[in-house]
Amino acid sequence: MPELPEVEVTRLSFADRIAGARIVAVQMGKPLRWPFDAGAGADTGAGMTPAQLVGRRILAVRRRGKYLLLDLSEGLLLVHLGMSGRLAFSRGALPAAGVHDHFDMQTSQGTLRLHDPRRFGAVVYAASESAPIAQKLLGKLGVEPFGAAFTQDYFYQAIRLRHSPIKQVLLSGQPVVGVGNIYASESLFHAGLRPQTLASRISRARAGKLYAAILQVLQNALDLGGSTLRDFANAQGEDGHFQLQAAVYDRAGLPCHVCQTPIQSIRQGQRSTFYCPVCQRP
Repeated sequence: MPELPEVEVTRLSFADRIAGARIVAVQMGKPLRWPFDAGAGADTGAGMTPAQLVGRRILAVRRRGKYLLLDLSEGLLLVHLGMSGRLAFSRGALPAAGVHDHFDMQTSQGTLRLHDPRRFGAVVYAASESAPIAQKLLGKLGVEPFGAAFTQDYFYQAIRLRHSPIKQVLLSGQPVVGVGNIYASESLFHAGLRPQTLASRISRARAGKLYAAILQVLQNALDLGGSTLRDFANAQGEDGHFQLQAAVYDRAGLPCHVCQTPIQSIRQGQRSTFYCPVCQRP
């Protein structure tokens, strides 16, 4: 699944290219996770169709958690890449849409396409960010890891109230968004924390190490273009390279880069967790 670094890398790869563009045509393929007008009835009193976007301008592209927000001259689009989705943007003509291409938006500056084989992604219209559908999708997200609200003290105070394993707390999106499966395993390794450790038992000092590790790991992932484990590529078709230097993720049975102990793998909440039993303490 594309995590925060992959979504942000995707945004950076086309945001400047599409800003200011006028929408010329929109085509939708097979249904996605939520219908395009999932909240239009509550927002406007009438169903919204993709064709009604024609003529509007794309003002900017933002990110909130794993959602991309395309601010329009009227309303906005919320785009989620789901489990296997990726966006492509081309100033020239893209190939004819295939069976897994579910959203094509042609603009005066190029075409944006959502390719999603598993169809867990979404493209949803909202009249504004305060509209019910936008609040339903965004309102309960934790703070952004690179935002001013994500401080070391805030992080410690937030996790000390949680009695679940710290890996599960990170994956929940609270207290901070974007620390998905790959980056949670990596952050816990660099902080020297076992993923099974209860969040409420982590001391302030160890929470500080985890806080710093989260920022370091996410920034490193951004610098390396995210992780391409199967089919992720940014909107220009470029792969990410963070996975090539992962310390523990997907390295079960291989020696730890620090102590040479074989990396272990367990299941937590139906997700694979990787850790070093020597370098990471309970």
